[in-house]
Amino acid sequence: MTKTSPKTWIITGSARGLGRAILTAALENGDNVLAAARDVSQLADLKALHGERLEPFALDVTDEARTAEAATATISAFGRIDVLVNNAGYGHFEAFEQKYPTDFRAEVETNLFGVVNMTRAVLPFMRKKRAGHILNVSSVGGRVGTPGLAAYQAAKWAVGGFTEVLRGEVAHLGIRIVSLEPGGMRTDWADTAGNSAPNTVLPDYAETVGATLARIRAYAGNEVGDPARIAQLVLALAKRSDLPAHLVLGTDALASFDAAEATRQSDHARWLDIGRATVFGGPEGEALTALLPPD
Repeated sequence: MTKTSPKTWIITGSARGLGRAILTAALENGDNVLAAARDVSQLADLKALHGERLEPFALDVTDEARTAEAATATISAFGRIDVLVNNAGYGHFEAFEQKYPTDFRAEVETNLFGVVNMTRAVLPFMRKKRAGHILNVSSVGGRVGTPGLAAYQAAKWAVGGFTEVLRGEVAHLGIRIVSLEPGGMRTDWADTAGNSAPNTVLPDYAETVGATLARIRAYAGNEVGDPARIAQLVLALAKRSDLPAHLVLGTDALASFDAAEATRQSDHARWLDIGRATVFGGPEGEALTALLPPD
């Protein structure tokens, strides 16, 4: 049996949670990894274990110049870039009205523009060798709407759209891209998001944001998503040429997605006639508005 050559990965947000699970799986597979994290001291144990196959790299993905340096550092250390895992991200739970604009923008900068920056940095190298895999760790939150997560989910929706557009631009260059969309995983994400919430939710949002926050806090520690299994899947996806645009992961995520998709399809059918009518030659005046569904 022919032994495959080790792959070279860049993994952002690699010090904790799913990122660390993917990093560990790649290293145990014999691959080389530039492990990007804000605090690389958390990678010391893996560095001691895996030596030169692990290159820790301090990175804030919102720093465009630094993301470019991460790509060139990978080439310097390992000579190639085969796989990029855009995993860095965070979510803070808060009613949109209560969220400071600077905090909203900061979440979007990390969760969306971090993906954009890192992808831009690696594309020239992947394009040159006509091969590469980019796995964007999004969320089922990029396919549904959850009260209290406006900034996080707006960014994740955008990641899904960015993934679809870029796939169309680079598929002929041998570059494969997928948006991974997990539900709840047993990491510290839920604790971090829930504990970031303000002490007081405005009473008018108690039934929406407040209720969702209570569910998230109750779910913490009981999530069905297994980071180790997702990491195994990521390794397998990095070998495939037929990736989907979106891959929803976890029974909870699939249930949420299916419910949201059913609502979208119902709305689409209900408003279809009026949508078709807004073209040249279509009905006008009362004949047009008569096509609106009952209010």
